Amino acid sequence: MLRSLLFPASPGFRPSLGLLGLRIVCGAAFMFHGWDKIRHPFSWMGPDSGMPGILQALAAVSEFGGGAAWILGALVPFASFGLACTMAVAAWRHFSAGQPFVGRGGSYELATVYLSVAVLLLLAGPGMFSLDALFRRKGDGK
Repeated sequence: MLRSLLFPASPGFRPSLGLLGLRIVCGAAFMFHGWDKIRHPFSWMGPDSGMPGILQALAAVSEFGGGAAWILGALVPFASFGLACTMAVAAWRHFSAGQPFVGRGGSYELATVYLSVAVLLLLAGPGMFSLDALFRRKGDGK
């Protein structure tokens, strides 16, 4: 059961190509977005944020590490869960601050898009072009 959650079956060739492209682009974006955060994981939001340092660190690790995991296709469901939680909080913070869904300056559009990508990868898995698929094949004896 746990193995199938961590290493889901891969869809066909064409969907796997699409998932690979999505993982690389969004994974790179998360790594760039998380770079400054991972350098100051407990305080990247500033002293007046009201967010506990441990939660800031979890967000930093999920963005930088989760982005790397998406690119490699390694433990994608686990990384996607962390990123989905992080993006849900980010979207909620923007929404509760009264920012629009789409707009100039602050909005919760991008956090919601990334949340959707994380949910897709959590449910669909990384596809056949991933380390997860390789580990699944090795576990099946292929």
